Amino acid sequence: MSDNKSRRGSERTNSQTTIIGEGVRVSGTISGTGSFVVCGEVESDCDLNGPVTLAKDGRWKGTIRASNVIIAGEVEGDVRTDGMIEVASTAYVRGSLVGRRIAVDEGAIIEGEMQMLGNSDIVNFNDKRED
Repeated sequence: MSDNKSRRGSERTNSQTTIIGEGVRVSGTISGTGSFVVCGEVESDCDLNGPVTLAKDGRWKGTIRASNVIIAGEVEGDVRTDGMIEVASTAYVRGSLVGRRIAVDEGAIIEGEMQMLGNSDIVNFNDKRED
């Protein structure tokens, strides 16, 4: 699937996916390549060459550095990417968001700063898809 900018970040796929399942707790430094989906709890700084998706019930404490980041759960720490950050209505972020593009769904809670790396504006959206 192409990386068409008109497509939502959550609809892009990658050949390898690492899943941290519900009920799983991970701590320590995480690095690697491929897509990462977090449904459990992570206490870590990460530097990933690929997208990170934090599911609705997922929790992350630490810095997230990845190619693109989708946040539907809770983050306590900074999120940094050269790509896009998508913040869903169920997200609660305590930390800064730094990315080339940032999309924030109505209802998301962000306690921190947002910084755009390019000339794009912050995008608000209403996600009409079912969870």
